[in-house]
Amino acid sequence: MEKVTAQRRRTPKNRVGGSVSKADPYSSKAISRALDVLESFPDEHTVLSLKELSVLNGLPESSLFRILQTLESRGYLAQAIDGTYRLTLRLLYGKSRERAEKLRELARTHLHQLAMRFNETASLSCLFEDRIQVVDTVETFHSMRLTNRPGRVLPPHCSSMGKSITAFQTPEKIDRILEIYGLVKRTPNTIIDRPALLAEFERIRQRGYAFDREEAAEGAFCIGAPIRCEGKPVSAAISLSTPLLRFQPELEPVMIAGVCDSARTIAGAVAGF
Repeated sequence: MEKVTAQRRRTPKNRVGGSVSKADPYSSKAISRALDVLESFPDEHTVLSLKELSVLNGLPESSLFRILQTLESRGYLAQAIDGTYRLTLRLLYGKSRERAEKLRELARTHLHQLAMRFNETASLSCLFEDRIQVVDTVETFHSMRLTNRPGRVLPPHCSSMGKSITAFQTPEKIDRILEIYGLVKRTPNTIIDRPALLAEFERIRQRGYAFDREEAAEGAFCIGAPIRCEGKPVSAAISLSTPLLRFQPELEPVMIAGVCDSARTIAGAVAGF
């Protein structure tokens, strides 16, 4: 049997709660400052100038400029024509996932209440770059039910959450999302005519919710509503789904109100994070 001798590893002594403290002699001030700069951007929509970043980080513009030049040259920041900076796609995927996880935690209770109120499946989805994915689902206890597996990519043109999110994007982003997914005919009810779909998106923007009447899957009925936070682009939606065999048309207005109310409540909870 071979004897293995353990080798002592040099470990920094100055630790606070398992992480390196600011006074840790083993930490790098240059790296810490670069990370502080990156953490100044909370999401993909934030653009900051050299002056704004200087104020936020308490660094002179001359020192900060060198940091920004390095981060840009390594592909972590992009500079616009007006001189402002924003995060690149190299970092945004992680930011989007982090934001989606926070949203899932905040929305979970309201999603559960919606599902229990109507005894049907309630789901939450988010936009990740140009794809819409389910991030949480609370299923009904009915043996016959619709499911929405977390991680599933939703069609933007025929699912209620997909349409709810896509309808509120810029025209350029709508084109990109539709181009990436494609106008695939999934059922006889799927809208694949582009002008008709754009008209449907306009109706969704006006009324604030979307339907999936056997458009993504035969025998399924879904109502979706965007989570709309003032001053922020729409990047999430919720839905209530039921098999068409159990759907009661007279309850449709109540279901619409329930989904929209839940979406507004979640938006209110999200506004502060």
